[in-house]
Amino acid sequence: MKETIFRHTGRIVRGTPAAVWFGVMALVSFAAFKPAGRAVDDGTLVIVIDAGHGGKDPGCNGAGEIWEKQVTLNVALKLGKMLQDSLKDVKVLYTRKTDVFVELWQRPELANKNNADLFISIHCNSNANTQAAGSETYLMGLHKSEGNLSVAKRENAAITLETNYQNNANYGGFDPNSPEGHIIFSLVQNAYMETSSGFAAKVEQHIAKTGKIKSRGVKQAGFLVLWRTAMPSVLVELGFLTNPSDRAVLKTSDGQQIVSKAIFNAVKQYKQERDARIHKPAVKPVPVQRKDSALLR
Repeated sequence: MKETIFRHTGRIVRGTPAAVWFGVMALVSFAAFKPAGRAVDDGTLVIVIDAGHGGKDPGCNGAGEIWEKQVTLNVALKLGKMLQDSLKDVKVLYTRKTDVFVELWQRPELANKNNADLFISIHCNSNANTQAAGSETYLMGLHKSEGNLSVAKRENAAITLETNYQNNANYGGFDPNSPEGHIIFSLVQNAYMETSSGFAAKVEQHIAKTGKIKSRGVKQAGFLVLWRTAMPSVLVELGFLTNPSDRAVLKTSDGQQIVSKAIFNAVKQYKQERDARIHKPAVKPVPVQRKDSALLR
């Protein structure tokens, strides 16, 4: 029977694929660590916006008209500007602000080092079937369909452009060329899964409201860029560059502004709900009045 080896945080799980699954399950808590927290928490919402791909990694292409890396950067910058101009107590950080190549592990690392509260990775989708259309927002979790797995494989393939990625401890020995590796990797689930799911739902709701790009819903898959984030985090596939309708929106500045505004509205709603929880007044306990024991006789 074929043997599988998976290195995870310096440890090796060895055996059949099924045995490796259970071995990795014992180690998934590695991805669920929490940040130490800011020295002074002043209520500021720190958001890291990750423009997918960049530099020598162009991402997917839309009929020769535009590259994914161009769309993601434009949307990231537009989104960041909206957040800084329109919302109080928000700090925006970018994994890139120009057309440069950033390794996958460096993206969540920036968020972790700055004790970010939210991580948003922006991408565009592609499919051999040009009829496939719509946005999808992913959180870290199980591949529930071949389609989800295909999206993760395509986005994770950026690792192969990195020098000596095989020996980079930040990837725990992940092999992008191994089908079993992708399956095993999908078992890792972030400690902030519930909050990530709630934010992802908001993104999809607001994109659908634009009437420009339909929503394909919230999904789960194993993305390297979400693997080690220590905060609620999502990966947004804005639409399919291979679909004429989606591409017509995403390749223009006006269209990019529309989808940026949709994500902005999701963040605004998320922040309002977060602030309401933080500032919710404490409920004082009501004292229980005890009956006079004399009346009971």
